Amino acid sequence: MPEHPDLIPARPVRPSDEDREQAARRLQQAAAAGRIELAELDQRLGEIYTARTQGELAHAGRDLPEPARTDSLVVRDEPHSRFAFSVFGWFSRKGRWIAPRVFTSLSVFGGGEIDLRDARFAGQEIRVRAFALWGYTEVVVPDDVEVEVKGLGLFGAFDRSAVNRRQGAPRVIVSGLALFGGVGTKTKRPAAR
Repeated sequence: MPEHPDLIPARPVRPSDEDREQAARRLQQAAAAGRIELAELDQRLGEIYTARTQGELAHAGRDLPEPARTDSLVVRDEPHSRFAFSVFGWFSRKGRWIAPRVFTSLSVFGGGEIDLRDARFAGQEIRVRAFALWGYTEVVVPDDVEVEVKGLGLFGAFDRSAVNRRQGAPRVIVSGLALFGGVGTKTKRPAAR
């Protein structure tokens, strides 16, 4: 009796449209970096759009360096949330989520955590605006992105320890106000790495 095709372990998997787009972006970046010539780019793009399996799709990216984690950090999906708020309480935005181009938080006599380590970004540059009024907010960013901190501490503290210069990586700008409170920033290794 023949096996059902879904039970065959080495069955080739068909690539999705997103898989093809990621492979095409990788080739375009390789051409921009001078790793492949434009004629070869055209030929390999043809291989991508005619590939019937993941193996054929992977073959189009042969002899190119593996993509970095930050290459897949920016996505076109809709953000999950744009605002966090706590009054005499605590908010937490962490795990896998889509961070918008501008995320705003307000902590009044409370606190919160904005953890971007496992987030995907809605743009190459995102802004986190943190306002801590008699409260505290902590912003955790992955260690492989560029970070700029522009906040103001007024009878409070706005920590700048997460500042990180990484040319070409996605960028996070942390700004806002700490009034009789604090905004902390720190970098941590992403859990997905």
